[in-house]
Amino acid sequence: MELNNRARFGQRRQRGFTLMELLVVLAILGLLMALVGPNVLNQLGGAKTKTAGIQIKDLEQALEMYKLDVGRYPSTQEGLGALVNKPGNITGWNGPYLKSDVPMDPWNRAYSYKYPGEKSEVDIFTYGANGTPGGEGEDRDVGNWKQ
Repeated sequence: MELNNRARFGQRRQRGFTLMELLVVLAILGLLMALVGPNVLNQLGGAKTKTAGIQIKDLEQALEMYKLDVGRYPSTQEGLGALVNKPGNITGWNGPYLKSDVPMDPWNRAYSYKYPGEKSEVDIFTYGANGTPGGEGEDRDVGNWKQ
């Protein structure tokens, strides 16, 4: 009897997926990615725009602290770097006003800064994904002014 059981287990056929089953599963996964992928990529783009808006608000708050200490905003020439490094012989500077260096925008470019601003008292902005003025969606300009 024992010999009979061993023979049956030894002859047992290994089971697995057929090539057709694997192709069907891959086709279903491909269809899901085609439907879901664009939505995920759109959310990623929106997240970068939101991140830029948050960083701009942080820079704006740091500029307010700078103004309280120095009595004015940094000039366009001094730029946002004045929040981290004391520009020239300014009195009252009590920085750095940021925990680290001035951040790059989510598209790895420097934020633009103008004082006096054209759209608000100070303008802090980025030109979005395309790096040029104007645009829609991820390419739109993001700034501290009212949209």
